[in-house]
Amino acid sequence: MYSKIYLRLEPLGLELVAAAARQAGHSVRLIDLQCESHRSFLRLIQSWQPDVIAFSGNYLANVPEIVDLARAARAILPDTFISVGGHSVSFIADEVLRHGQGAVDCVLTGEGETAIVSLLDALAKDRLSLREVPGCVTLDHRGPPPTFVKSLDDLLPARDIVRHRRKYFIGQLDPAASIEFSRGCPWDCVFCSAWTFYGRNYRVKTPERAVEELALIREPGIFIVDDVAFIQAEHGMRLGEAIARRGIKKRYYLETRGDVLLRNKEVFQLWKRLGLNTMFLGLEAIDEEGLKRYRKRITLSKNFEALEFARSLDINVAVNLIADPSWDRERFKVVRDWCLEVPEVVNISINTPYPGTETWHTESRRLNTRDYRLFDIQHTVLPTKLPLPEFYKELVDTQRILACKNLGWSALWQCAGLVIRKLLRGQTNFVRMLWKFNSVYNPELQLADHHRAVKYEISLPPPSVATVPRNRLYIHGSQGRTGRQIDHQTEAFVDATRMGAAE
Repeated sequence: MYSKIYLRLEPLGLELVAAAARQAGHSVRLIDLQCESHRSFLRLIQSWQPDVIAFSGNYLANVPEIVDLARAARAILPDTFISVGGHSVSFIADEVLRHGQGAVDCVLTGEGETAIVSLLDALAKDRLSLREVPGCVTLDHRGPPPTFVKSLDDLLPARDIVRHRRKYFIGQLDPAASIEFSRGCPWDCVFCSAWTFYGRNYRVKTPERAVEELALIREPGIFIVDDVAFIQAEHGMRLGEAIARRGIKKRYYLETRGDVLLRNKEVFQLWKRLGLNTMFLGLEAIDEEGLKRYRKRITLSKNFEALEFARSLDINVAVNLIADPSWDRERFKVVRDWCLEVPEVVNISINTPYPGTETWHTESRRLNTRDYRLFDIQHTVLPTKLPLPEFYKELVDTQRILACKNLGWSALWQCAGLVIRKLLRGQTNFVRMLWKFNSVYNPELQLADHHRAVKYEISLPPPSVATVPRNRLYIHGSQGRTGRQIDHQTEAFVDATRMGAAE
């Protein structure tokens, strides 16, 4: 639902996978189904007749679409090898294969750049060689554990093979490209699967390589995709200073934590001078009890202090709160009142246990739906305290108030100059965003989504436990302290601000 209004991001992961395959000597095409139709995809494979099709499954809600497309592709090209990879499907590889009923030959878990090259090398020999491919899962075997790329410096994304670059945007940054300066997250929030995917490992791109890549990007807006931007002050400063020396002029959108912001103020001040336009802070809760539930070891006062500092930078500040299905009318009212008092753009998502998160194992409430399509943090998949129609009404009423505060005619008037400049350049993504809310967020439509026919159901979570061993959660194995490219002071800071056991 977010991508229908607020953003459409370039498929950076697929661009990197494409670059790896191309570097290995293969001919590659990429189609982004955010921008193109299923019919366009089917026409492409019918005319080009590829030997291998690789789907990206980064979002759980897209699993039914991917499986249906794999089945359609199999009917057209019965001898083509079809694989699925990506963040979300890495945690449910066996399920995707089961849903495919033979249409999906394998699921590649873990990082795609290494997996795709190993897969293509194996297929060049014979299909029995698939057993040797790290991270490869088929119906009858599971290969060795997935492996990391040797260095984030090794590849430049294959941006040249993406057709609709002007359609990528995030908020006011229209058009916008995406770039990564780091990969992984050393924290361990219970609702998140970034750290479980990477095994709490954390790697960085060198400033020299990052600036080289940035200089090649034509878009004026840049979304920094790092899970938490500028964890390590030295890296953030070196990046910024290198960009300043090259005279690169861009506008940036990034996500970070309040405690990181307060610890590394000088870094964010530098990036403000470089063009930092919007900062997204994951507050998650506005009370101490909520912060404890989501295992954010930061006090409420520190979060509010971080908001004050972010405001002082004179940039757009957006925050996220997590609505729990246990909220009642009074709780929604408290949140609405708080959101109207603060100047920030406030986004509200719904507490959703995902495969790969700790809450998938520890959440004791039973799922009220197993429809993949509803695992989008804008539908509730857990039982609600309020009757479900009332919960959605309260949720959308809250979101509508926030949208009226930040979108619509008042927003258009405040940024009229920006809107006119974008229209003169033929960029309409941001302008269209201003009035889309009511056509997308509708409690009756959200309720109706629960009554759609379900073709593919996610497996039930395992029986609830108080704690779950970390090695059962990880896709990439933990390398401990050596797997985190941060200095000892930053490591100590991370340990002091996370709630999990030492590692």
